[in-house]
Amino acid sequence: MTARVTARATIALAVADFRERVRRPAYAVILLAAVGLARLAVPPADSRWVILDVGGYRGVYTSAWVGTATALAGALWLTLGGFYLVRDAIGRDERTRVGQLVAATPLRTSAYLLGKFLSDFLVLASMAGVLAVTALIMQLARGESGAVDPVALLLPFVTITLPPLALTAAAAVLFETVPLLRGGVGNVVWFVVSLVLLIGGQSRRAPLGGLGVHAATQGAADSMRAALAAQGVDVHGREFSLGLTSVARPLRTFHWDGFSVAGAFLGGRLLVVLMAVVLALLPCLWFARFDPARRLTAPAVTPYEPGVTAEGRRPAFLTTLRTAPRVAPRPGRALRRLLSGELRILLQGVSRLWWLVAAGVTAAAFATPDPATMLPFAWIWPVLVWSRLGTQRVEYGVEGLLGAYPAPWRGLLAEWAAGVVLTAVTGVGPLVRMAVAADWPGVGSWAGGALLVPSLALALGAACRTHRVFQVVYLGLWYLAVNGTAAVDYMGAVRVEGLTAGPSPLAVAGLAAALLFAALAVRTARHAAR
Repeated sequence: MTARVTARATIALAVADFRERVRRPAYAVILLAAVGLARLAVPPADSRWVILDVGGYRGVYTSAWVGTATALAGALWLTLGGFYLVRDAIGRDERTRVGQLVAATPLRTSAYLLGKFLSDFLVLASMAGVLAVTALIMQLARGESGAVDPVALLLPFVTITLPPLALTAAAAVLFETVPLLRGGVGNVVWFVVSLVLLIGGQSRRAPLGGLGVHAATQGAADSMRAALAAQGVDVHGREFSLGLTSVARPLRTFHWDGFSVAGAFLGGRLLVVLMAVVLALLPCLWFARFDPARRLTAPAVTPYEPGVTAEGRRPAFLTTLRTAPRVAPRPGRALRRLLSGELRILLQGVSRLWWLVAAGVTAAAFATPDPATMLPFAWIWPVLVWSRLGTQRVEYGVEGLLGAYPAPWRGLLAEWAAGVVLTAVTGVGPLVRMAVAADWPGVGSWAGGALLVPSLALALGAACRTHRVFQVVYLGLWYLAVNGTAAVDYMGAVRVEGLTAGPSPLAVAGLAAALLFAALAVRTARHAAR
C-alpha cells in the first residue's frame, strides 16, 4: 500500500471506530461525567471542596482561571480514568471477529495500531472539548467575570490537557497487545502508574519532568504566585494544590491573567505527543494482528482473570452443570449447595501464588503492632476476583441459560454470599487481632466493609455487565480511604485518637443492602424481559 492509501485507511479506521463508540449509551454517561468534572473545577464561592488551591487563594473566575483550572483537572482525572473508558478497542475486534477480516486485508500492523490510537485519542479529546464548553458555561454562571477571552480559555486545554490524553490513548493500545496487561492486572497497573505520573510528576525531580506534568503545573503555579505577590500577598510557604481536597474555609480571591506559553514549554508538550505515538506503535514488534499464522504460542491466560479461559478449557460452572448429580437435594441443603457452587465459580482459576500472597497478608496482620493498618492491604488483593461478581454469566455467554432459572434472587443471593465469604476470609487476620484487642469500633467497621465490597461489586457487575467498572471504582474508593478521606472510609482505616472517623457501620451496612437490592432489581428486570 502506498503512503497516501495507508494514511487514508488509518484515518478511516479511526473515524469509523470513533463513530461506533459515540453511538453507545456509555458515551453519554462519559460526557455527563465530564460536565460534572468541570463543575467541580469551578465550585461556588462558598464551597469547601476545591480542585485548585493556591495557598488558600483562588483566582477570580475569568476565562484564564476557569480555563486553566478546568484543563488541569481534566489532565488529572481524564488521564487516570480515561484509560478505562477507551481500552478494549482491540479486544472488541477480536471478540466480534472483525479482527479476522482485518488480518485478511493488506492493512499494515502499524496502520491498524495507529488507527486505534487515533480513535482512543478522539474519544478522550471529545471529552476535553466538552470540558472546555462547560468551562465557558460555568464562567458565565458564576458571574464573577462576564468578559470571555477564547484564547485564554482554550489554550490551557491544548497545551495542558491534550498531551497527557495522547499518552493515555497510547497506553491503552499498548496494554491491549500485552497478554498479561489485557485484563484486570493491566487496570491495576495503570492505576498505580498514572498516580505516580500525576502526583510524583509534579515534583521538580521527576524523570522527564513527569512526562510534562511538572512543566504544566509548575508553570501555572509560578505564574499564580507571581500574581499574588504583585497584589501584596505574602507567598512564602503557600503551597500549590491540585486535586479534589477539602478546605477549612472558602478560598479568598485574587486576579490572574493566565500564564505565558514559552517555546520550551510547547516543545516539551510536543515531545509528550511524540512519545505517545512511539508508544502506540511499539507493539508492531510483537502484535500478530489477529493472524493465526503469526502466533507462535497459544494466547496467554491470566491465572485469575474473569471471562478468560485456556483454549479448550470449560469454565467451572459449565463443568458443574454437566457433572452435577440429578437427584433432588434434601430440604435445607439446596442453599448450601448453591453457595458452594457459586464460591467454586468465583474462585475458579485462582492460582496458588494468589493464595500464598493472601496468606502472607493474613500472617502479617498477626505480626504487626496495629492490625488495622493491614486491612487495606488485605482488601485490595482480591479486587480482580471480586470484579467477577455479576459479570461472569455475561462474559461466558451463559446468561440465557441461567435466565431460565425460576427464582433469580436465590442465585444472586448465593453469588453475593460467596463474595462475602471471600471478603471475610481475606480480612480474617485484622478481624481477629481487633477482636482480641477489644477494638469494637474497628470490628464494626470491618463488618460493614465486608458487606459493602461484594454488594458494590455485584451491583456494578449486574448493571454494567463488565468487570472493569468495579475495578476502577473500587481502586479509587480504596485510594481515598487509605489517604485519609474519612467520608468514604468503608473499613475503618481513618482513625482519630484511636477511633474510626468514617461513616458508622450501620450506614455502611445500609448502603450495602441498598446496592444488593439494586442488583436484584436489575437482574429481575432483565429476567422478566426475556
